[in-house]
Amino acid sequence: MLSLIQKLLKKGIIDRAQAGLLETEVKDNNKKEEEVILDNNILEENLLFSLKSEERKIPLKEVLPEEVPLKILELIPEDSAKYYKMIPLAKREDLLEVGMVYPEDLANQEALKFLSRQGKWKSQIFLISLTTFNKLLKQYRTLRKEVEKALGELERDLEEEKIRPGGMPTAAEFERLAEEAPITKVVAVILGHGVDGRASDIHIEPTQDKLRVRYRLDGVLHSSIFLPLRLLPAVVSRIKILSGMKIDESRIPQDGRFSTKFDENSVDFRVSTFPTVSGEKVAIRVLDSSQGLKKLDDLGLSSQNVEIIKRAAERPYGLILSTGPTSSGKTTTLYTILQLLNREGTNIVTLEDPVEYFIDGVNQSQIKTEIGYTFAMGLRHILRQAPNVIMVGEVRDEETASLTVHAALTGHLVLSTLHTNNAIGVIPRLIDLGVKPFLIPPTLRLAIAQRLVRKLCPDCKKKAKALPELKNLILRELDSLPESQKRALKLNSEIEVFEPQGCKKCNATGFSGRTGLFEVLEMTESLAEVVLKEPSESRIYQEALSQGMMTMRQDGILKVLAGLTTLEEVLGVTEEK
Repeated sequence: MLSLIQKLLKKGIIDRAQAGLLETEVKDNNKKEEEVILDNNILEENLLFSLKSEERKIPLKEVLPEEVPLKILELIPEDSAKYYKMIPLAKREDLLEVGMVYPEDLANQEALKFLSRQGKWKSQIFLISLTTFNKLLKQYRTLRKEVEKALGELERDLEEEKIRPGGMPTAAEFERLAEEAPITKVVAVILGHGVDGRASDIHIEPTQDKLRVRYRLDGVLHSSIFLPLRLLPAVVSRIKILSGMKIDESRIPQDGRFSTKFDENSVDFRVSTFPTVSGEKVAIRVLDSSQGLKKLDDLGLSSQNVEIIKRAAERPYGLILSTGPTSSGKTTTLYTILQLLNREGTNIVTLEDPVEYFIDGVNQSQIKTEIGYTFAMGLRHILRQAPNVIMVGEVRDEETASLTVHAALTGHLVLSTLHTNNAIGVIPRLIDLGVKPFLIPPTLRLAIAQRLVRKLCPDCKKKAKALPELKNLILRELDSLPESQKRALKLNSEIEVFEPQGCKKCNATGFSGRTGLFEVLEMTESLAEVVLKEPSESRIYQEALSQGMMTMRQDGILKVLAGLTTLEEVLGVTEEK
């Protein structure tokens, strides 16, 4: 198939000298043929694309912006449309008409295939001109205005519908609202009470005959209310509009987010929909910026661990890994370290999926896998930004692990997360991901493992003597504490703990807030020798204890004795070594 320049030469529109100059400009400036031909006024755009349509055997289509429904635009994200110069035009059942400026480009074809698989629709390609594409692209602005309008309505509704400050709505209040108020206000109240009650998550779930709303408080889900099931489609649609999701797509999971003001604080809502046999379920993570960013001392770290982390963060290069299961506070810990490093003379760049909290002075970048922007791709390009500190949301695969270690080796302080059960599991996990053992000692500075436990309500907790079996467990753990911790510990002959009671301030739960349990493994010369000779978990664990590492369970026991939490909470999230 002839190139457009060669086609123009064959038709006698340009001569060989002109063709050579145009081809050189395409190559040297990394431009498309169409752009070069139009820039040099060789041919009018309509004639050029007619010629291209004839050569590529792809029908050319002229479309007016008002002919493209806004709902159709949701099928291809705006970022993907801009990057690949393609845009949805119309949809008939499961067939989507897609206008493309460069349909011959293999990368564009692969992107379209990916989106069609993800959206479960087939595509029919039409050629469109650059002018048509740019006109249609402006329709996304109209779509954004619709979302902005919905967000504005949400803020007004939040102000108007303050039902019961300082707590969750009663069943009667919710039922009245569901029957009398428009759906916009129903959604506003569901969200508003999640923020007001300091919930970390809101779950809107269809059951066989009801719509259930649950709030996660201090890590535990509580059923708040049941609404008529007929409200589900309207509630889900409203949340999708706020989140910029595809309203008419209910067959596959979707992700989105939005922000709004609540009592003068900016609150982010990260939204995930999930199809179930009873209808779509919605999970909303509440990210309140006034609650999210903390200092190291506020996380629950011991003074010894705070000093170890500060010492590692002050090093000019190396790798700090935070590890633990989902929702164990890993990202909060990394954000806290970033706050510590966030100074005028430091260039901090992050790669996140998603960006949870926005930090002034930090260059935060959102991963977009749908257009091929992955952690690995971001890491390959991030070094051109001359960063001092890099945060990578998660080390998920061999390529990301290799690039992360390379960045740490070449003079950058790198922070990231990993999924392991404890701090000693970080080293074997890196080896599993293809990192050579000899590269770990010069790069890994710290491995921080953590869990979250509920804190006892300070207003109603009650002191009690530990039962014999619990006392023996506590003494056994205390016996293996590092000597520095033993010396600082003062115990009575009777070991006393605290129990939850329940009062108005803690909604009768006995708990208020959460704190972290930590174990911090620091790279030392002796640990480096173990990594090079025998990097098994058992051998690393022995070395960690000999250098004074406190396990998560031991950290939890100390918090139990200090009256911060209960032994049941600690045992529920830690394992016996």
